[in-house]
Amino acid sequence: MKKAVTARKAGAKDATGSSPSKMIDGRIKELGDWRGETLKRIRALIREADPEVVEEWKWRGVPVWEHDGIICTGETYKEVVKMTFAKGAALDDPGGLFNSSLDGNVRRAIDIREGDEINEKALKALIRAAVELNASKKKPAKKA
Repeated sequence: MKKAVTARKAGAKDATGSSPSKMIDGRIKELGDWRGETLKRIRALIREADPEVVEEWKWRGVPVWEHDGIICTGETYKEVVKMTFAKGAALDDPGGLFNSSLDGNVRRAIDIREGDEINEKALKALIRAAVELNASKKKPAKKA
């Protein structure tokens, strides 16, 4: 049985009174190492690629970026910062960024390790493509 998820308005606060953006700020600060710097850089690139992006905080502590649906998540682990694109399998990846979760039918991920260079141009193009895909799948509003 699926758990019901309630939508929140952009900038809405959670039960603790913190906005998702503040919670992401906190995660970056809390990490305090290369992972925090990488998450900070990824976040900046997402915002540059899509100034209308909405930040969310889901699944007990995962930064999520949305625009007409989930674009990607920013998970942090001991060895990697993982960007998981919700509909990555449907995206062209001419920059060859996807290097994880390649066997699935829906998601694709990019594992970034300490010292890895981020191809910023290719990543922003991938983010824009994910936004375009979400917009193309958006259901039209019902007529009143």
